[in-house]
Parts: sequence; structure tokens; C-alpha cells
Amino acid sequence: MSLPAFYDSRRVGKLFAPDIRAAVDAGIARRLPVASEDSPKIALVLVDMQVDFIHREGALAVPGAIDDCRRIIEWIYRNVGSISKIFLSLDSHYPLQIFFATWWRDAAGRHPPPNTIISGSDVEAGFWQPLYQVEWSRQYVALLERRHRKQLMIWPYHTMVGTVGHNLSPSLYEAVCYHAAARGSQPAKLIKGSIPQTEHYSILEPEVKVADHPQGGLNHALLRELDEYDLVYIAGQAKSHCVLETVNSIMRAWAPRPERIRRLRILEDGMSSVVIPGINFDAMADAAFQLHRDNGLTFTRTTETIG
Repeated sequence: MSLPAFYDSRRVGKLFAPDIRAAVDAGIARRLPVASEDSPKIALVLVDMQVDFIHREGALAVPGAIDDCRRIIEWIYRNVGSISKIFLSLDSHYPLQIFFATWWRDAAGRHPPPNTIISGSDVEAGFWQPLYQVEWSRQYVALLERRHRKQLMIWPYHTMVGTVGHNLSPSLYEAVCYHAAARGSQPAKLIKGSIPQTEHYSILEPEVKVADHPQGGLNHALLRELDEYDLVYIAGQAKSHCVLETVNSIMRAWAPRPERIRRLRILEDGMSSVVIPGINFDAMADAAFQLHRDNGLTFTRTTETIG
């Protein structure tokens, strides 16, 4: 199908007020069957496609994300009649969180700059000292290294709740509204990342479980909902972090039933990795995804036929 008249590919990755009325009216004009009648049922899970990750001026801009976003948007328009529901995660942060500079200082009272790695040995030696939840913070850094083979990264302030950077990229928002109107299918919003004392890359669970927080464990309700779909497509930002960890969570949860894993489709041209000098996040992500390929995970592209 041709792309809707209101869509301008040159505006992807730019800030503007989405034309919701035009998107909704164009969607209604398609006169497509309602999504509740779909067979097969197909879900699209979009991870953190927010201004701060996609736009060049974003606080944690991912190289390649604008082109990823453009491909995903046009894939939605071309396949609107097949996509039953769109799930949208929103990374949602506040100023005082364990992965921000506010949480830590050195012996001289200086806070760590962005992209600082805080190791368990640094904390044990007192080089970096937590200012909040001191005992938890010390155990957290050690647990990341021991159980998850990771180290705590201090990120620039990004996707802060209430800021422009927290919003979905405007061109994508129009595509989501178009789909909702065309298919009578309300998009699902998934909030993550607001627990102060843990990172929360996966849309399904934080890096370390927090027993007394409503989002502190595995999101079984979301897994049950995704299990209702015949195919589940996944894309978004960043490949190396939130997309990868989302896929990791699903693969662990569905490992006992390989037939579920065969329903997954990763849009490999709809995601890119964070770039930080001295760390090859993309290579690490590729290695992890290769293991999933070996266990039955299917990768596809936005240029390939849906199914």
C-alpha cells in the first residue's frame, strides 16, 4: 500500500506537534476490519522509541535510531491490516536513581560523569560511595557482577518523566494513532525504569528484583497477554540494552515451551546499539542474539513479508 498523505519521512527524528486528527481520520478512512477479528493475531512490541533515544539532540541518542524509526513507521503503515495490537514501552526516570550521578560521589564529594563504570571493587574500596540506600547499593553492584556479569553504568539523565525526551518520537506517535483508528485497537503503554534502586532495561523485569515494588518482579500479566498472539514482533532502542534484555526475559520465561519462542520475530533493521568509546556494545549484543538464534529465535527485516 502507499503511505498515508499526512506522513512525511523527512520529519522522522524531528520535533513537531503530531497531527493526531489527520492520522486518526486517515486510519478510519481505511475501513479495515477490527483487530479483534484477526486470525492470525499479530502483536508489535516497540521498546523505548522515545525522543531521547531516537533524535540526534536526545540525551542518550542512539546512532542509527532515526533510520530504524523510519523503517518501523513505514512497516506499520504497510502492514496496518495485519498488526493486531501495538505495545509501547516508555523508559521513565526521575533524578535520584542508582544509575545516575546523583546517587554516587567520591571521597572528595565529586559525582561521577556520564559513562562512568562503577565496579564492585571501587565501591568496596570506598572510591565510589552511595548516598542513598547504602547497604542495598553496595550489594547491588556486587550482585550485578556475580549474577549478571555486568557492571553498573552511570548514564546521562535521559527520558526524565515530564520532559520532551520522555515522549514517543512524533512521527511514530502518528503511526500508532493511525493504526489504533484503522483497526479499533487501543495501544498498550508499558511504563518501566522508575524504581530508584535498580536498572530496568527489560520491559518485563528489572535487573535486580525489588520485592516491595509493584514493578519489582517479572511481569507475568504481560507474558500471558503476549502468549495470546500467534506472532510477536519486537523492535526499538537500544538493541544492546533494552531490546536485548526484553528478549532475554522472554526467552527465559518461554524456554520450557519452544513453540512459544517460534512465535517471536525480531526486526533486526529496527534497532541499533548504544555507542560509548571503549565498549563494543553492538558486538556483545550480537553474541547474545546469536545464542538466541541457536535456540529458535527468528530474525527478520521490515522489507520481508509479515508472517
